[in-house]
Amino acid sequence: MSEQAEAVPDLLTLPGERQQPFADRADARADPDADVAARVGTLGHSAPRAEFERQGAFLHVGEFLPDEVTAGLVASARALQDRINRNYLPGHKQGGSVSRHTIDQYAPFIAQLYRSKALIGWLEQICGEQLLPSPEQDPHAYALYYYTREGDHIGWHYDTSYYNGRRYTLLFGVIDESSCRLDYELHTREPDVPTQAGSVQIPPGGLVFFDGDKLRHRITPLGANQMRVSLTFEYVTDPGMRPWLRFVSNMKDALAYFGFRQVFKRLAKGQPPRA
Repeated sequence: MSEQAEAVPDLLTLPGERQQPFADRADARADPDADVAARVGTLGHSAPRAEFERQGAFLHVGEFLPDEVTAGLVASARALQDRINRNYLPGHKQGGSVSRHTIDQYAPFIAQLYRSKALIGWLEQICGEQLLPSPEQDPHAYALYYYTREGDHIGWHYDTSYYNGRRYTLLFGVIDESSCRLDYELHTREPDVPTQAGSVQIPPGGLVFFDGDKLRHRITPLGANQMRVSLTFEYVTDPGMRPWLRFVSNMKDALAYFGFRQVFKRLAKGQPPRA
């Protein structure tokens, strides 16, 4: 099921340099929270919230992240290519993933953006709910998804929440040298509202924000000699989860995304999971 990339050294050190995560250098001067605060200040929230509600908890913004933040994400994504865990599920999914555990170690810039108060505050205004970070042991809290081989894709699905509350997905375009599209269906779980189909191509710095239990979606297959990388953030309204559902969620993530080593990393080290 899983095809693990070959190991590379944990640290990349150049002569005379202090050791540090190799993805940290490209964005050492960036301040993602300040950059995002400036952006959302000009974008506002009234019109995006109205669009989010009209579309049944779905919003697409073609240009969102400032250039400096997008550049930091691109640098991080390229630096982490040797850390990809590839998976193949016949008839449903083919591609590569890098979990938040690896990101924490090698690309702290992404974790900074995930915790941006300006970003979370704007998202809360859009969805009308308090959003909390996913628990530390959740490898999906923030993760990179790589389509690098012809045919990489994911079939129709929901981002099902196993948490006691709702789980919202924020998807950023990072690298898009492809013909892949996000196909989606709105209002599929609203019996009195007609289903509405749509399709978007998310450029670097663009975003999609939605309630994971409401949006049915897929990514169309990658063509030859193409590449696509996206970044997802997951926020929850209640971080509690029943033990059985935690096991189901972990098994799905291990088989379909990150591999058993990443998903059960804390348990393997004897560290209890934190909520």
